Amino acid sequence: MSETELPFRPREKLIQHQKYFQSLHKHTYLKGRYDKITSVAIPLALAGASLFMIGRGIYNMSHGIGKKE
Repeated sequence: MSETELPFRPREKLIQHQKYFQSLHKHTYLKGRYDKITSVAIPLALAGASLFMIGRGIYNMSHGIGKKE
């Protein structure tokens, strides 16, 4: 006996969502509700933090701050 598994969402809902997303004139990776956070804000925050840490390291090295002995 093999039973077919029911889909998570009805096909009509999926088609409705698909038509909505295809009608938007944005980039594909910015169509969702929280996509701007994951694909824009987080990488910018990581890049800013790493640039700050690199700059602080170069400053400390050039001034001899933080040496062990």
